[in-house]
Amino acid sequence: MTRRPRLTLRILEAVPLLLLAGVFAVFGSLSGRFLDPGNLLNILVQSSSIAIVAVGMTFVLLTAGIDLSAGSIMFLSAAVAGKLVLAGYPLAAACLAVLATGVLFGMLNAALIARLRLLAFIATLATLYAGRGVGLFITETRAMNLPENLLRLATGRLLGVPLPVWILAAVVFAAHMVLTRTPFGRQVYALGNDAEAAAKAGIDTRAVLFRVYVVAGSCAALGGLVAVAQLGAVSPTFGNQREFAAIAAAVLGGASLFGGRGQVFPGTLLGAVLIQTVESGLVIVNADPYSYPMVTAAIIFVAVLLDSLRQAYVKRLSRRRIRA
Repeated sequence: MTRRPRLTLRILEAVPLLLLAGVFAVFGSLSGRFLDPGNLLNILVQSSSIAIVAVGMTFVLLTAGIDLSAGSIMFLSAAVAGKLVLAGYPLAAACLAVLATGVLFGMLNAALIARLRLLAFIATLATLYAGRGVGLFITETRAMNLPENLLRLATGRLLGVPLPVWILAAVVFAAHMVLTRTPFGRQVYALGNDAEAAAKAGIDTRAVLFRVYVVAGSCAALGGLVAVAQLGAVSPTFGNQREFAAIAAAVLGGASLFGGRGQVFPGTLLGAVLIQTVESGLVIVNADPYSYPMVTAAIIFVAVLLDSLRQAYVKRLSRRRIRA
């Protein structure tokens, strides 16, 4: 590869960081409060829940799959946690129940996709409605105000750093190590690059897919727990369409919708922080609330466009040129 194509490819890969720097520059010039250290820490705290969900989504996207049920898993897990805590169960028991809910729902998605060979889009679309239906049944379609002990997950601090940031750091670190330092991580990339070749190489592709969707379900459940601790209540619309924000964060961070390429750190983390930075900036500059969905739509469009450009450019570089 010559110097110019290599430089172009690096620029495409660095676009999320460049966009983040541009967003900081724009909102920083519009409001002096935006660059306040307290606000920057608040952005990281607020982005923690969607970043955790996006980490699990990255695993799915690496296999060229998709998980549309993430928002429903967030809602169902929050409903389970709320019911248990309000019933007097210890917070530790509620947290374990949340993780168990995510694992079970991930296993359901995995069974439909890896065992029954259903398309990921169709399977997770079905479980999206199923999960939200079960969550509405548990909450009786009413909002639940949560007690103080659950809210401490969002308000507590360790060494001066908010607990959501510690949880996010632990999830990102664990996922990064799994993808870059374990055979399972290499198998995930191999499956996304070429499923048929991976199977011929002896990789149990169904087992890899099964684990990937369990990871995604667990991350969605944990992200739901962190989000509900920050909000302080579970509403019937909690987690609605958050799967799209998670997908946008992962793709903005460099994950390919076609599979085989992407990274949790710094990629997905940067993508999630970028989305939350835009939302926080709009609030600080008192933008019209009706413009928020349009901005989110623009972010998703940019994410998909960047992925398409990267994919097309990489294919063009790898194409063999036959000389006469």
